[in-house]
Amino acid sequence: MQQAIAILDSGVGGLTVVKEVMRQLPREKIIYFGDTARTPYGPRPSEEVKKFTEQMVDFLIQFNPKVIIIACNTATAAALEYISQKVSIPVIGVIHPGARAAISATATGYVGVIGTVGTIRSGAYTTALKQLSPYVDVVSHACPALVPLVEQGLFRSKTTSQVVEDSLRPIQTYPIDCLILGCTHYPFLKETIQEVMGPAVKLISSADETARETSTILYNKGKLEAGDETPVHQLFCSGDPKLFQRIAAQWLGEQIRQTPVVWQVTHLD
Repeated sequence: MQQAIAILDSGVGGLTVVKEVMRQLPREKIIYFGDTARTPYGPRPSEEVKKFTEQMVDFLIQFNPKVIIIACNTATAAALEYISQKVSIPVIGVIHPGARAAISATATGYVGVIGTVGTIRSGAYTTALKQLSPYVDVVSHACPALVPLVEQGLFRSKTTSQVVEDSLRPIQTYPIDCLILGCTHYPFLKETIQEVMGPAVKLISSADETARETSTILYNKGKLEAGDETPVHQLFCSGDPKLFQRIAAQWLGEQIRQTPVVWQVTHLD
């Protein structure tokens, strides 16, 4: 029986990481939990986010996964260290992979970060970026209006364009050459964000680097799936299953047409 990669998020945003893990590691089984009933996490107190993250981990650990990915920047900032000490398997967050990708991409050393209120307030990206390159200049800005757009499935509309433009206006005044999408929901809005920021600004999503780090960790532990068995992924949500399934099918597209997916709803107390 395949041991799965467990991925969790505050809602649908972590599907950006799921998509990249499916692409890079097509033999691996994925069990995903999106806490769509309690999203967004960004405005919540850190202790509450930590509690919610622990509940999702407790739910996912019953499936005996070989690694856990916290595919939520707010939860990574609030709970990564705590969860890493709580469980006996590797736990991967999305902040350090995103920071590494940005340091590799920037030519000027001027990096922008957008995220939820909780992620920006934590200063986690600034800390991670400065650890990698002490001389990098970091500009951080919270964009609380973006996650609700994604959770409602509103990716391309006139309203969405206006909200994105209004949200990004304060950061446009800085001479950044790359912008970290410091929330896994934001890649859903990547085209609109790129239009607003212009072609000179490279957008950084942590999904690619997170999947690569997962692959490296599993390889080093001898845990990469080597068989020919087609994985059957399990996707759980705590809120509206129809909306979640529609967004997931739209985002994952070809990946879930090629491999079976079991859609399930569960509630966390």
